[in-house]
Amino acid sequence: MLGSATATWGIAGLATLGVVARPWNLPEYIWAVTGAVLLVAFGLLPWRDAAAAAGKGVDVYFFLIGMMLLAEVARKEGLFDWLAVQAVRRSHHSASRLFAIVYAVGTLVTIFLSNDATAVVLTPAVYAATRAARVEPLPYLFVCAFIANAASFVLPISNPANLVVFGERMPTLLEWLHYFALPSVVAIVVTFALLRFSQRNSLAGRVDSDETPIALTRGAGIVAGGIAATAIVLLAASALGRDLGLPTFACGAIVTAIVLLLGRKSPLPVLRDVSWSVLPLVAGLFILVEGLNHTGVLPALADILKQAAATSPRATFWDAGIIAAFGSNLVNNLPMGLIAATTTQPAQASHQITGAILIGVDLGPNLSVTGSLATILWLIALRREGEHVGALRFLRLGIVVMPPALLLALLALSLVSP
Repeated sequence: MLGSATATWGIAGLATLGVVARPWNLPEYIWAVTGAVLLVAFGLLPWRDAAAAAGKGVDVYFFLIGMMLLAEVARKEGLFDWLAVQAVRRSHHSASRLFAIVYAVGTLVTIFLSNDATAVVLTPAVYAATRAARVEPLPYLFVCAFIANAASFVLPISNPANLVVFGERMPTLLEWLHYFALPSVVAIVVTFALLRFSQRNSLAGRVDSDETPIALTRGAGIVAGGIAATAIVLLAASALGRDLGLPTFACGAIVTAIVLLLGRKSPLPVLRDVSWSVLPLVAGLFILVEGLNHTGVLPALADILKQAAATSPRATFWDAGIIAAFGSNLVNNLPMGLIAATTTQPAQASHQITGAILIGVDLGPNLSVTGSLATILWLIALRREGEHVGALRFLRLGIVVMPPALLLALLALSLVSP
């Protein structure tokens, strides 16, 4: 038993390392899928359990497909170019003001469409804006990655991981706002201040832009309306306690179909350019977590959490939030969310301790490039635009931004929790 557990954790660790380091520049999904296959091939996880684990991600798959369809059709219809021109105009030639505009828009997109949508939908628009403004793109592109995590616990729909962590113990919307409104504001403001300070040299100049107007085409207008409608649908689904994946997929598919039919265009270019590789990546991560669960370590962690919460709830609150934050950077926050659900729900952890873990799962990934699924999606979007951000460069910025935001957000939660 000990040998199989060691082998499982070893395979999971190597797969995670592959996702982080991307040896030989192989895509992230190769390493996650390889790890999952090895668990089954060596008999460490029955194939039926692996298939069931992959099936748990169906809602996430639908959600991602819907968002990627919206992003791709928006790109092809020129919506991002039009939005870029509007943002640059409102910057009044100020690089600092353009930075603030991007951050504000990223905050709203994350709150109402989720952090994955910020990575998938906003990143291409921001890149288009920096191209139109003729400025160095990375300071603005970093916003898309960091705000996608910093604003991801304002509402339950702001991050699909939120629904995973709380599960059936999900607070009502009013209870959620009671717990997370102040910590969210703290995380958003502190992250902005530290990002702005760290990028101050790049934002000291002026924006040099082309004033040539770009008309909003009919197709782009339909996509913009579709994105707004998707936000409303997601809010309604969340309020009703429904899964978000299928409604998002339906919205993305309907909007794409309408645009293509009215424009009499083939769907093949849109389907071809969607980043389908993210789906096997997510499936592989779900299977790896199921493999870890089979080792018996996660039930043991649930017992440890239950005992610690009973003897020292305040210390457990801080320890749980910090461990979840740094653990998310080791295994990615989607598996960490699953691990958190597997431990907090059997342990019947209080909302305060579960909330600390959720903040760690959501905000902690701002430390590394592979800390969250949203950041991986952001990296994929950057590569499509010809940009590259190395793990060390992101880590140097993450060390400055994440720990203060995390500690202050946890402090805010401790102040509002009973």
